[in-house]
Amino acid sequence: MLKEMNRREFLKTTAATGAALMAGDVLKGGAPVAYGSVKIPEVEKLVITVITDNYYDCLRPNYKVAKRYFIIPGTSIHAEHGLAYYIETVVNGKPNAFMFDYGLDFQGVGKNMELLDIDVKRVEALGLSHGHFDHWGNLIAILKYNRAKIRKGIPLYVGEEAFSQRFADLPAGAFDVSGMIDLEQLRRDEIESLSVAKIVEIKDPTLIVPGAYLTGNIERVTEYEKGSPMLLIKRGEKMERDFFTGEQSLVFNVKGKGLVVVSSCAHAGIVNTVKHAQKMAGIEKVHAVIGGFHLSGAKPEVIQRTIADIKAIAPEYIVPMHCTGFETITAFQREMPDQFIINTAGTRYIFTA
Repeated sequence: MLKEMNRREFLKTTAATGAALMAGDVLKGGAPVAYGSVKIPEVEKLVITVITDNYYDCLRPNYKVAKRYFIIPGTSIHAEHGLAYYIETVVNGKPNAFMFDYGLDFQGVGKNMELLDIDVKRVEALGLSHGHFDHWGNLIAILKYNRAKIRKGIPLYVGEEAFSQRFADLPAGAFDVSGMIDLEQLRRDEIESLSVAKIVEIKDPTLIVPGAYLTGNIERVTEYEKGSPMLLIKRGEKMERDFFTGEQSLVFNVKGKGLVVVSSCAHAGIVNTVKHAQKMAGIEKVHAVIGGFHLSGAKPEVIQRTIADIKAIAPEYIVPMHCTGFETITAFQREMPDQFIINTAGTRYIFTA
């Protein structure tokens, strides 16, 4: 049972993390970035629409920066073990739009896009966080269905190993199935055969649309965010532990507010992701942290240390979703009640200068 963290525990945890970093006991992923290496322009407005997520509650009212989708008779928002975003920025008065991750179920996600008035004609770019099926599973179907609407040659930004085959080695007794489970793979040739999107592979921080940056490979600086040993990747003929070197998250700089960091699964660690964003932008102030934190089933001490480090970063809003896990979500609500927002599928987060 995850216990309440008092001030002494909080300071002890944060100090332990700092000591580990000073000792150099860290897991590195990708090339380190220099402080302020990317000049991220300020956005006057940022709207993040969560097309689908694991949870929906039609009785959840609007709250702070979160505007909920309220169903009326004859409509229903689809929720699933998947995540998809539609994101809009306004820079110097000019609106921009892109999609990031695509969920899993085409009928459900497609219906949500209709209900949420997602206009794919406005989409200027596509991004993918990593090569797990609950994030790319619906991508091919969206491209096929919207072939006549999506801009010809639209860039599709992916990180390293996005097209690799991945597996999960499930322990006996934990789930209804066990052993090596094929998580399938996104096929480059299938995307290219559609002649819709142009694949752009990246390693470094990359502009996706004005005001929005992909992180590039995320530097690993915490010693406790090591991911799951159950998740594997096939490299050549070898099966190796997957550390998601090429996983991408998003960074925005809202005028007068600070950074908004958006993850999908944060296999790299949500603390690593936020610290990487601060370092790459040269901006310490974090306005919001949103996304999946991949702490479902994590050990209580890992959850505690994550929350301690996020509290030290002091975002004004914290929105855990997707694969964060019930225990971690409730712990964030308990430890950061003034910053916490529960996510529901169809929610729009609106940040303005």
